[in-house]
Amino acid sequence: MRTFLDDDFILETSVAKELYHNKAVHMPIIDYHCHLDPKVIAENKNFRNLTHLWLDGDHYKWRSMRTNGVDEKFCTGDASDWEKFQKWAATVPYTLRNPLYHWTHMELKSFFGYEGILNADTAKEVWDLANDKLKTEAYKPQGLMKMMQVELVCTTDDPIDSLEYHKQIAESNCTTRVLPTWRPDKAMAVEEVNIYNEYIDRLEKVSNSRINTLEDLMAALNQRHDFFDAMGCKISDHGIEEFYAEDYQESEIKTFFYKLRSGIELSNKEIRKFKSAMLYEFGLMDHKKGWTQQYHYGAIRNNNSRLLEKLGPDAGFDSIHDISVAGSMSKFLDRLDRSDQLGKTIIYNLNPAHNEVVATMIGNFQDGSVPGKIQFGTGWWFLDQKAGMESQMNTLSNLGLLSRFIGMLTDSRSFLSYSRHEYFRRILCNLLGNDLKKGLISSDMKLLEKMVEDISYYNAKNYFKFQ
Repeated sequence: MRTFLDDDFILETSVAKELYHNKAVHMPIIDYHCHLDPKVIAENKNFRNLTHLWLDGDHYKWRSMRTNGVDEKFCTGDASDWEKFQKWAATVPYTLRNPLYHWTHMELKSFFGYEGILNADTAKEVWDLANDKLKTEAYKPQGLMKMMQVELVCTTDDPIDSLEYHKQIAESNCTTRVLPTWRPDKAMAVEEVNIYNEYIDRLEKVSNSRINTLEDLMAALNQRHDFFDAMGCKISDHGIEEFYAEDYQESEIKTFFYKLRSGIELSNKEIRKFKSAMLYEFGLMDHKKGWTQQYHYGAIRNNNSRLLEKLGPDAGFDSIHDISVAGSMSKFLDRLDRSDQLGKTIIYNLNPAHNEVVATMIGNFQDGSVPGKIQFGTGWWFLDQKAGMESQMNTLSNLGLLSRFIGMLTDSRSFLSYSRHEYFRRILCNLLGNDLKKGLISSDMKLLEKMVEDISYYNAKNYFKFQ
């Protein structure tokens, strides 16, 4: 019987162990999509305690705690940090076979050297061990990234963000490069006209311009796009329910924006046309600068209206959507490609039923200009667990080129989530080791080692070409 979380965790064959221990583990991390707060990185202060570092903002843990019968005050409420940690520790045994069980213990081992099992009885032991280390220089935000060999991080930033903390980080001694990512979702979120106009008013201030017409809007957004580019941004990201690709006339979009600025709600059809136009224009902007565009699609968000009103968004009440996407995805990508203005693109789906759709769709728009120009992104959100990652990589292997895959990212708000890169690399090495054991691939170890190194690090480094 294997010991849980030993050195060969997940690795089932001698080849998998060799690939991981000799190659994968030594690769630096390029975390090209995350939700870390650049202010926290820039200020580089010690975390208050383990709850502050590990539980605050973590809706994965909150969902499990609620399911385990934990009252909301211990998740997002006013309970003390120690009480919240106690409730989480008591919940951990019930996460057995959930990826949280793996992540929790991997993070405790990797960062704090704790090799036991977290539960109600060991909570105080873990709390004291971690909190003692969190008082030291090495456990400040920048130290945690250095500890995990994080070479580069791309945060997620709104067009109206000042990026002042990115500048501060760049001028500091931080060993990890931290670059912004352009996330213009709010510039096309026109469902609630009052909220949208409040956002446009803020865009006016930061761009020092008046925004009364569609031309004004695009001029302001282009100005901010230029600013992000000057700050080192090379990636955009779009959190969309689906790909919007309605037919529209420019005159219609001008009218829709005029209605919005006049406080008039748009119909559902008008909203879809407006989003289609904006998504297309964003694609043109990115292509012009040679940026990579990312599309995270397929979530149905804020399902619990009662708790949305009480707690706000991003509190753990989202799930997988089951919409049909192939037609609109094809039309959107083709609309950009028709004029040869489709840039490097990464598509992340949230519904595993769409794996084959995405894996075959990306093949339609590869043009030989860049290896793996259109990417099937790694398992995202509900799919960034062992089965989800294996399914994504197996599908990509069957229908595309796994060798050109740009690999893992954290997509996290936690500085401890870098263990997910280790998790991913172990899973990758295990897949290859099992294939070799079954005689499904050749025993060319140099080829396998190169593949592991490329997917773990070099493919992303060469794909993004961060300067």
